[in-house]
Amino acid sequence: MDVEELRQRLQFEPSALPLSSRSLQACAIDFDKVDSALDWLEKDDNHHLICLSDPQYPPLLQQIYDPPAVMFVKGNLNALLPPSIAIVGSRSMSLHGADTAANLAIALSNQGFSITSGMAAGIDGAAHKAVIANAGTTLAVLGCGVDVIYPKRHQSLYDNIQQNGCLISEFWPNVSPLAGHFPKRNRIVSGLCLGTVVVEAARKSGSLITARLAMEQNREVFAVPGSTVAGFHQGCHDLIKNGAKLVENAADIIEELGCLSQYHLEQLHQRHHIQDNEMSNLPFPLQLASLLESVGYETTTVDAVVQHSGKPIDLVLVQLLELELQGWVAVVPGGYVRLKRS
Repeated sequence: MDVEELRQRLQFEPSALPLSSRSLQACAIDFDKVDSALDWLEKDDNHHLICLSDPQYPPLLQQIYDPPAVMFVKGNLNALLPPSIAIVGSRSMSLHGADTAANLAIALSNQGFSITSGMAAGIDGAAHKAVIANAGTTLAVLGCGVDVIYPKRHQSLYDNIQQNGCLISEFWPNVSPLAGHFPKRNRIVSGLCLGTVVVEAARKSGSLITARLAMEQNREVFAVPGSTVAGFHQGCHDLIKNGAKLVENAADIIEELGCLSQYHLEQLHQRHHIQDNEMSNLPFPLQLASLLESVGYETTTVDAVVQHSGKPIDLVLVQLLELELQGWVAVVPGGYVRLKRS
């Protein structure tokens, strides 16, 4: 790729994308930096540059008010395919908060979701690390150039994320982390995701910016409650009072994401660069056959599915949602029915 080719990739018809004139102005590119970006791109096969009009550009992110015109991605580009859920929270987390973030991240990862966060200290790092240890997919959105490690203590995390996941930044290579970059970073964290989960947040926590942006982007917002005495839960309690869903487990999150999940999967199927073998690694696979056998062609109650399948009810609810999204079952008064597939 040369400068002219990149110029062409960055040019698009405004009418082709749902962007305001203000957003289009924000997409202006500083072509003086293009040479350095192309040098970075050529250094490694795991270096990628995605423009707003590219088919690889995440469909949900493309729908926000001010999507980045260009993103630098380091790692596995296919990590952008699965539907993602953001987990964010306090940098000064408690041990309970770390465990909560890790448990949610693992449970969601086991259902095929990628986990997105900002690679910050605290809850962000706990979520990333749990997914990596579970051999799942995690995305880190940086408030600096994608080649800059911040905080420095996350050197090993930075390296590990690239194995099954990827690092993402809208900032050009070698750009240092600045305070003003992180609110911009947060809109990408929420924009990439079906929903944002906040774990431990004081009233002045930066993670509340991500939650607010998610609301503005018409995405789901979830909050984990905690002690009414400890100040580091006040932000989460305020979110719940203002309409965020209270979260106790992964099923609480997944049951709210049906419409956005369906939209995401439909968009992926329309992307010509995605192969069938890649789609087989996405959520909602047909490995749910054992649960499907518990649903009849006449109304089957959830209790009956639980009894027949021998699975815990929270897992049954999650997997029934997955089967519904794939068109194998449908919700009816009193339970579920199995659908005939041609």
